[in-house]
Amino acid sequence: MDAALEAEGLVKRYGARTAVRDVSFSVPKGSIYGVLGPNGAGKSTTLRMIVGVLKPSAGRISLLGGPISRETLRRVGYLPEERGLYRSMSARGAIAYLARLKGTPARTAFRRADQLLADHGLEKIRNKRIKTLSKGMAQKVQVLAAIAHEPEFIIFDEPFSGLDPVNQRALEATIRAQAQAGRTVLFSTHVMEHAERLCERILLIAQGARAFEGTVSEALALAPSVAVLETDGAFDLAGALVPKGFAVTLEGEEHGNKRWRARLENGRGSRQLLQACVEAGAPLSLFEPARASLHEAFVALVGDKIKPSTVAE
Repeated sequence: MDAALEAEGLVKRYGARTAVRDVSFSVPKGSIYGVLGPNGAGKSTTLRMIVGVLKPSAGRISLLGGPISRETLRRVGYLPEERGLYRSMSARGAIAYLARLKGTPARTAFRRADQLLADHGLEKIRNKRIKTLSKGMAQKVQVLAAIAHEPEFIIFDEPFSGLDPVNQRALEATIRAQAQAGRTVLFSTHVMEHAERLCERILLIAQGARAFEGTVSEALALAPSVAVLETDGAFDLAGALVPKGFAVTLEGEEHGNKRWRARLENGRGSRQLLQACVEAGAPLSLFEPARASLHEAFVALVGDKIKPSTVAE
């Protein structure tokens, strides 16, 4: 596998606290790779070590075929978790400025800034100062600034945070376009659905340690089987089945029907679930197997290492 990044045995300590412990992974060139985990899992610390912001306490990093250096980092685009642009600059100026810091000639940098803003429907804010933009709009400008020098390797730290659903989808399209242009994209997120739609390979981190590394398909294969059910009226299926040991959650409600998702685990299969529904008098209008989600795979892999509320579906 031709790798854009190889990390081996990464450790980061802050005094007596270990934020990242023995994390190893490899990112294939031209792929979309996700680093996933709950808030505080060590994702940002790992990315900061990759781009040289933090020095590992132990471990080895090979970036674009060699050690981290100023020249290597010119070939990398980076969106940090802590957003920050010069507030008095225009959107166009901010994008061009960051491209120039990476070695892009001024004329080329401004031309690319104009093209990126046009391609993403942002011509109207071209000359607006960053301080006048909304938080989400400023974030979109910073995303464009990270790719304006046409880097070989793009690293986004929680890029979807703070964006509404429409702009999240737009960012997904940008990530796909960069990969289709032959670039490698690595991003971190605690929202599993983005990685499930975009990534070829993923790294799952919990409490600073690697819980899984591999393809999305391999991760999903480790998740329990799932069933989707619908009930008529106000019947509380979770209230009836959770005390019996079934993991059942409400997914939504439409036209008076409730849609539920049940995990089939701990030796309980679809037959046992259906029997429990009948015994509870559940007014079922739908009962069918479903594809497990990456969130369910993550929960199956890390178990009680995380609090359920820390990972978004």
